[in-house]
Amino acid sequence: MNEIGPYSNYRLTVRLELANKPGVFARVAALLAEEQANLGAVDIVSATKTRMVRDVTFDAQSEAHGEHVLARLAALPDVTVISASDRIFLLHLGGKIRVEGKIPISTRNVLSMVYTPGVGRVVQAIAQDKSKAYAFTTKCNSVAIVTDGSAVLGLGNLGPEAALPVMEGKAMLFKELAGIDAWPICLNTQDPDEIVRIVQGIAPGFGGINLEDVGAPRCFEIERRLKQSLDIPVMHDDQHGTAVVILAALTNALRVVGKRLEEVRVVVNGLGAAGTACCRMLLAAGVSHLLGCDKEGIILYGEAEQLRACRTDLAACLTRDRPRGTLRDALKGADVFIGLSVGNILAADDLDAMATDRIVFAMANPDPEVPRELAVSHCRILATGRSDYPNQINNALAFPGIFRGALDVQAREINEAMKLAAAQAIARTIPDGAVSEDYIVPSLFDKTVVPNVALAVAAAARETGVARRRVKMTDQPVPE
Repeated sequence: MNEIGPYSNYRLTVRLELANKPGVFARVAALLAEEQANLGAVDIVSATKTRMVRDVTFDAQSEAHGEHVLARLAALPDVTVISASDRIFLLHLGGKIRVEGKIPISTRNVLSMVYTPGVGRVVQAIAQDKSKAYAFTTKCNSVAIVTDGSAVLGLGNLGPEAALPVMEGKAMLFKELAGIDAWPICLNTQDPDEIVRIVQGIAPGFGGINLEDVGAPRCFEIERRLKQSLDIPVMHDDQHGTAVVILAALTNALRVVGKRLEEVRVVVNGLGAAGTACCRMLLAAGVSHLLGCDKEGIILYGEAEQLRACRTDLAACLTRDRPRGTLRDALKGADVFIGLSVGNILAADDLDAMATDRIVFAMANPDPEVPRELAVSHCRILATGRSDYPNQINNALAFPGIFRGALDVQAREINEAMKLAAAQAIARTIPDGAVSEDYIVPSLFDKTVVPNVALAVAAAARETGVARRRVKMTDQPVPE
């Protein structure tokens, strides 16, 4: 595989034709320095006695800044801009995924077996016993990534076409991390009834359904109805993948500070899809003191058993018209803050009002609920959703292994026990002697994460009676 090079959101490569004489390229370099556009690779494409063509790579500060720099380059004497390319867009050119057959169709004999007439025998066998589709088709290892484009990343309701690059990226993660074939399904409707009907219609071809970037509150109804009507795993990853990794991170953070899950006071701010799922997961794991906040203030409160009893429909417990105080009130004496809301809403005084050895998970992107430079001096452990800070809460630590385990045992669903098992497996990936303030979640590139999670999820599926296949699977190895 070709080395792509270090990440930059606005890295441009411009092809310039320069007069082949002293000082011309120096003017190009000086302009880039003046614009604070970091100069990278410089390659000579061709040269004659009078002209030289160079490819010049530089990092701009934004799209607008890049356009401005290109305009200034074009205005330089003895310099012609031939073309300019954005490396991120080039990486996506033509899409990021493709389908490849496992067997080369090199002879008529092979063609006759993989297609007609030979395939007819397999068709008839499956018609007599539908469960054989798991053995003789890609159903055993396929997940549909379904979106309506209503909540693309943190960018909003952008529609199905704009969602497709994200779904392709997720399909790459499924394949690279767990060996699963995933297929982007972008729907041109945001009507819950239509979405449910379409997914029910395509379900026979898949072993699982991953709902992605579907906005709240519709995502709750869509997932609930699909889970009730389908006999394959359905999971809205924005909810449950995030919640699983948060629980794993909190488990290890509490190991560091020496506190117990049952005793700590937890505040969750932001009760959308991820925040609600996080509360449900924490309550299922044993948290006894939980307050949930949104823009109205404290709107989720009560005794632990009362909250646990209604956690399957936690939205019914929210009291948006009767808040019990503000976020600042909730933070007084709290051990843990989990933010799934908006950036820069906490100040130093808010953190100082919490208990000692406080744990702060500031998950808003790109700006956390509290700036890192402030948080690190006012809390014991900080985690964010950003990859450029330690302790990134990344749901890619969860969903590949969860679906790998579910597919391996042909599970009918992904239930609470399987998600709890996944969280514990992620947490246990870091040995006791290695866990620390800056290392409470494993790296996404730790190749033991997916097998650990898959084994734990498969075991939980068998224990809870949702596994069709009782034996441990070894025929779908995780990629090296």
